[in-house]
Amino acid sequence: NHPSVAVVVDPANYDAALDAVREGGFTLEQRRELAAKAFRHTADYDILVASWMGNVLAPDDDGSGFPGWMAASYERIGTLRYGENPHQSAAVYGDPLVAGGLAHARQLHGKEMSYNNYVDADAAVRAAYDHAGTAVAVIKHANPCGIAVAGSVAEAHRKAHATDPVSAFGGVVATNATVTVEAARQIAEIFTEVVVAPAFEPEAIEVLRAKKNLRILEVVHTPLAGEARRISGGLLAQAADAIDAPGDPASTWTQVAGGSVPSETLADLEFAWRSCRSVKSNAILLAKDGAAVGIGMGQVNRVDSCRLAVERAGADRAAGSVGASDAFFPFADGLQVLIDAGVTAVVSPGGSIRDSEVIEAAHAAGVALFHTGTRHFFH
Repeated sequence: NHPSVAVVVDPANYDAALDAVREGGFTLEQRRELAAKAFRHTADYDILVASWMGNVLAPDDDGSGFPGWMAASYERIGTLRYGENPHQSAAVYGDPLVAGGLAHARQLHGKEMSYNNYVDADAAVRAAYDHAGTAVAVIKHANPCGIAVAGSVAEAHRKAHATDPVSAFGGVVATNATVTVEAARQIAEIFTEVVVAPAFEPEAIEVLRAKKNLRILEVVHTPLAGEARRISGGLLAQAADAIDAPGDPASTWTQVAGGSVPSETLADLEFAWRSCRSVKSNAILLAKDGAAVGIGMGQVNRVDSCRLAVERAGADRAAGSVGASDAFFPFADGLQVLIDAGVTAVVSPGGSIRDSEVIEAAHAAGVALFHTGTRHFFH
């Protein structure tokens, strides 16, 4: 009935509505705009009620945890200059029911965020928050080119940057702790697109603001309970991979080859295992002293990922490092690449029909091999 009725649901429209009344009424265009807002308002309410009824009052998930019907509403936060490429238009939308997260980040300085900035920043935040201690992740094209943990953000950043300084140029940096002035000075020395953190020291902001285009984002971390991906004709939904599977803690691993390892080596293995999750599959990550030293990502076979990780590390850093693989070694050849490079201990899910061959290769080399029974593919 909007051709003859004006419905006002947004307090932001009150003044304009009063002006229209004083001036003799609403135009048809005004009534249409108000009607659209009214329908959106009631649609938001209906989605909330229907979702609660299907999830809480009368669950229809058949025990799967996934309801028989899903809906959500998002509000456009802004349009972007372009999408992944200049010929693609793009916008960013926020969930009105979520106060935090990257979409609702507080930008303290810098150029407008781009589509690719958001993608990389999201990957960086996820990688940094995979660790309980102070961590820094450096991301390029949604893949880590450096991850490290340390007693301070500055030290973690120094170690993460050292993983692959060439690839870190023009990357996105994220940490799960407050950025100090010392860390800010380090970051400012390197061309960086975005810095993301839960907080910044006032002096740190001033240091970073000296870089005119550097985007500084303050983000309230909001872990995702679930993930969704659009496919043609529908949607894939899954629980988020939060490194909370039964086989993730090192205390649950099974050692299948090699002798006992020092606590420091086991700590590096657990760091490598947690860090490997943020690397696109097939993923191999070499680590030493709480930092990645070589990362092999996104290869279509695990042998090439092993070779890439060793190549990125270099002979000196690969020797004496530990390795993590996001999925099992289908043959012994991938593990052998790591063994030949001097890797001393490796963790992987295990589960290959050729596990015995892989284990035998580790035994022959005296390399400690652990199985987690848990996989962390990331596509």
